Amino acid sequence: MVARRRKRGARDSEQGIPSPPGYSAIPIKFSEKQQASHYLYVREHRVREGTKSSWPQKRTLFVLNVPPYCTEDCLSRLFSPCGSIQSVELQEKPDLADSPKEPKSKFFHPMPVPGFQVAYVVFQKPGGVSAALVLKGPLLVSTESHPVKSGIRKWISSYADSVPDPEALRVEVDTFMEAYDKRIAEEEAQAKEEEGVPDEEGWVKVTRRGRRPVLPRTEAASLRVLEKERRKRARKELLNFYAWQHRETKMEHLAQLRKKFEEDKQRIELMRAQRKFRPY
Repeated sequence: MVARRRKRGARDSEQGIPSPPGYSAIPIKFSEKQQASHYLYVREHRVREGTKSSWPQKRTLFVLNVPPYCTEDCLSRLFSPCGSIQSVELQEKPDLADSPKEPKSKFFHPMPVPGFQVAYVVFQKPGGVSAALVLKGPLLVSTESHPVKSGIRKWISSYADSVPDPEALRVEVDTFMEAYDKRIAEEEAQAKEEEGVPDEEGWVKVTRRGRRPVLPRTEAASLRVLEKERRKRARKELLNFYAWQHRETKMEHLAQLRKKFEEDKQRIELMRAQRKFRPY
């Protein structure tokens, strides 16, 4: 058994580190104390012909199996010996198509992915990708000069970072709303220009302009709509259609008659007490 294990270990060392087809494996360690290595699988980011990509071709490195403790700053530091890095972005899964991306915000950001991720490392020159594909390890994620927080220190740091600065938050919200209002104004102006104008084939584009304005979203308007619906349902409701409805109607009518009879008796007693009772 021992000889078989030694033979298998020798064969694996000759074949190199196992990796998916088309990928190169780069071993990394969290710190010097860690004995086992974790492997990043990298390759040049490529797309099919005719498919647009939001990442620059021949300058983007696609990285698989990125551990949770490895941040964008860590990846930028690990691959910095290969060349100048333009940007690093972590994602939950690879981009399948070119999709418009909104600018990132340090206040309004999605929840972190609780697990392994993929990364896109964009170099300033194509030579950075070639150097990263032949990079040897193991690379250290946490060093004395660049320590990576873990455990309760990481939780404390994450909580401290989650409390935003009110003034900086106000500035970012104002900037976002100004850009949003500008985009909406441009869309409305473009829709107004295209309204009623036929295209090359003679078709007229139907826009939202000219439609009946919607009700304001106020409490009074909502109450009016609810009251209108209630009256409409009351008109459509079938009265005395079922046997139980007929019985309830009779009982209510008898109760009203008894109530009126008691009121008449009290009125007669009061008139007798005042000696103004004139039956004829």
